[in-house]
Amino acid sequence: MLDILKRGGRYIASGAIAGPICEIDIRTLYLKDLTLMGATVQEEIVFENLVSYIERGEIRPIAPNTYPLSEIQQAQSDFLGKKHTGKMVLIPPKIS
Repeated sequence: MLDILKRGGRYIASGAIAGPICEIDIRTLYLKDLTLMGATVQEEIVFENLVSYIERGEIRPIAPNTYPLSEIQQAQSDFLGKKHTGKMVLIPPKIS
């Protein structure tokens, strides 16, 4: 993901589903003047701002994998495979 950031961009990590160790080319950080940060607990206003950015269409959450709830086993299998980027979304059935 660092390769797609613009010069001066920021990458914020808030989870580690792939495990505690990762491999990065450190040259990418300094040649593009990137900032790599961790995030655990933020002030409430940060979440409010994030939601407003999404509502205005200024940013879009990455959710490349959506599954109907009936395919929860496949979703779990894909999640455990750790080959996805972003969130996985389960879609509940419509109630008539």
